[in-house]
Amino acid sequence: MAFWLDLMFGSDVGFMSMMVIIATTLLISFYAGYFVYKVMKSDPNQTGH
Repeated sequence: MAFWLDLMFGSDVGFMSMMVIIATTLLISFYAGYFVYKVMKSDPNQTGH
């Protein structure tokens, strides 16, 4: 745990890389949730589009 805290807050590069990883994870989670929402909400009788 101390290693990760030092990596995150010990240098700007480590902090920015952690922010990029967190932001990417949040975006992937949002798009996956939105996709599941659209699939669950879609009309099964819809043809083509």
